Amino acid sequence: MTVLPDDGLSLAAEFPDATHEQWQRLVEGVLRKSGKEVSGAAAEDALSTTLEDGLRTRPLYTARDTAPDAGLPGFAPFVRGGRPEGNTAGGWDVRQRHAALGEGAVLTDLENGVTSLWLLVGPGGIPVSELGPALDGVLLDLAPVVLDAGAEFEAAAAELLRLHAERGVDRKAVRGGLGADPLGHQARTGTALDVAPATALARRVAEEYPGLRTLTVDALPYHEAGGSAAQELGASLATGVAYLRELTETGLTVEQACGQLEFRYAATADQFLTIAKLRAARRLWARVAEVSGARGTGAQVQHAVTSPVMMTRRDPWVNMLRTTVATLAAGVAGADAVTVLPFDHALGLPDAFSRRIARNTSTILVEESHLARVIDPAGGSWYVERLTDELAHAAWEFFRTIERDGGQAAVLRSGRLRTDLATTWAERSKRLAKRREPITGVSEFPHLAEKPVEREPAPEPPSGGLPRVRRDEAYEALRARSDAHLAKTGSRPRIFLTTIGPAAAYTARATFAANLFQAGGVEPVTEGRFEDSGATEAVVCSSDAVYAEQAGRVAELLKTSGARHVFLAGRPAESSGYPGIDSYVFAGCDAVDVLSATLDRMGVS
Repeated sequence: MTVLPDDGLSLAAEFPDATHEQWQRLVEGVLRKSGKEVSGAAAEDALSTTLEDGLRTRPLYTARDTAPDAGLPGFAPFVRGGRPEGNTAGGWDVRQRHAALGEGAVLTDLENGVTSLWLLVGPGGIPVSELGPALDGVLLDLAPVVLDAGAEFEAAAAELLRLHAERGVDRKAVRGGLGADPLGHQARTGTALDVAPATALARRVAEEYPGLRTLTVDALPYHEAGGSAAQELGASLATGVAYLRELTETGLTVEQACGQLEFRYAATADQFLTIAKLRAARRLWARVAEVSGARGTGAQVQHAVTSPVMMTRRDPWVNMLRTTVATLAAGVAGADAVTVLPFDHALGLPDAFSRRIARNTSTILVEESHLARVIDPAGGSWYVERLTDELAHAAWEFFRTIERDGGQAAVLRSGRLRTDLATTWAERSKRLAKRREPITGVSEFPHLAEKPVEREPAPEPPSGGLPRVRRDEAYEALRARSDAHLAKTGSRPRIFLTTIGPAAAYTARATFAANLFQAGGVEPVTEGRFEDSGATEAVVCSSDAVYAEQAGRVAELLKTSGARHVFLAGRPAESSGYPGIDSYVFAGCDAVDVLSATLDRMGVS
C-alpha cells in the first residue's frame, strides 16, 4: 500500500463535519421566516419535489442515500455505460432525422458533423423507391443508415441492402439498422403486424451482416402519448422481451437476439430524469438478458431523441435551449446515438438553418464542451444514483403489470396501455394548466407581437393508434382563437389592468396578470382610461393592504365605466372575498380554465 506524504493540503480538515440534522435546523429557520412552522423531516419534505411514477426528489442527498452498486462502464449491469470506453473515442453518434427529400440536405448534414442518418420511409416519409436518390453520394461504408419504415420495413430493408451491394460495401462493414418494429407500428397506427417477417429478416441479418441490427424497440410512441419515464421504460422492456422471445424461437441464441435490437428513448429538458432514465434502461435490460440466459452480453444499444412533446410552436427559438439540455442529458447518460430535433420540428419541415443548429448542438457539446471525454460523469452522485434506482424499480413494476396482462401486444389491443398513459397525461395537463410546469414563451413570458415562424408542412405522421400530445396544446388552442380574432377584427381581445396605490404595491401583480392573460392571446392594456381601452374586462392589481381599503370601490367604478367582468390579481380575502370582484387570478390558479372562460365571455370563438 502506498502512503501519500503529508503535503499540507488536507482541505477543510480544520472544520468539523456538518450533520444532516444541523442542515435541517438551518432550513427550519429559513422556512419559519416565510411563515411555515415545520421541523425535522417535515422541513426537508417542504423543499422536496414530487415527480411522476410516485417518485420524489429531496433537496439534500448524502452517503446514507444508498443505491445498488452501479458496477463499471462496459460491464453488467451496464448502468455506467454499455462500453468500457464510453463515448470518449469520438463522442456519440450524431444521427440526423430526415422525413422528406431535400436537395442536398443529407450530404450537407454528413459533411458538417452528422455521423449517421435516420430515414423515415414509406407513407409520411421518403418513398421506398426514392431511397437510392436520397442516398445519392453517401458513402454507405462510412455513414450508417437507420430506417423507420413502419409496415414497409421489408421492402425498405431489401432496397437498402441492395444499395449496399450495388455500391460494393462489404457485408461485414454494413452498419445501422433496418428499423423493423411491428409493436411500435401497432402503437402508432392501431394495426397489428405479423412479427414473423421481422424475425426471419433478423435471422438472415445475424448470419450475413454482423454489424447491422434489424429491430428497433421504439419507446417514443409511449412518450408522445403522454407516458411517464417509468411507463416509457416499462413499455420498452415489454416490447424488447416480446421480440426476444420471437427471435429465439426462430433459432437465434439469446446473444444473437440481443444483438439484433436497438432501443429508442426520448430525452427531455428534465436533465436529471433523462440521465436516470437511460441509466436505468441499461440496468433493466441487463437484468432481462441475464434472466434469459445471455452470457457476456446484455448491453443495451440506445438511440436518444430530443422529446417532440416538449417542442413548442410559439416562440420556437426556445426549443434550442430545450434540445441543448436534453442532448447534454443524453450524452451524460451514455446514449450511443443522439438525434437533436430541429427547433422548428413542430412547425413542419426544417430549413437549412434549423438543421445546422440541430447538428451543431451535438458538435458543440462534444468538441467544445468536451462532454464525451468523461465516462458516466453523473456516476457517484448520490442524487443520480438514487433516482436511477427508484426509477428502475418503478419501471420494472410497470413492466410486470404488462406481462401479467399478456404482454405488450395484448395491452395495446385491449386499450389498457392507452388508458394508463392517458391517466398520466391528464395529471400532467393539470400541472401545465396551473403553470406548475411552466412553458417558457408559451405559458410564461409569451410575446404576442412575435412574428410567426412558417415552414413547409411536413408529411402527416402515422396515426390511428396512441395519440400524440404536446405540452403546449392547451395554450396553443387559446392562442389560435386570439389569432383568428385578430385576423377577423384587426385587433386582439383586450383586458384592462387597473393599478392602484404606489408602484411598489402593484408592479409584481400587474406583471403577473399581464403574463397570464397574454398566455391566452389576450392583450393587456396598462395606460389611459378603461373607457378608451377597447376592453370589456379588467384586472385590479395591487397589494393586499391596498385591496382591503380600495378594491371594492375600484371594482364599482370599473363596472360603472362598462366593465362586464372584474378580476383581482391575488387570492380572495379570508371571509367572502372583496366586494365587486367577480373572480381572482393567482399563482396556482387554473390558467387554461380562466383564459378559456375569458375568451368565451369576450365572444372570441
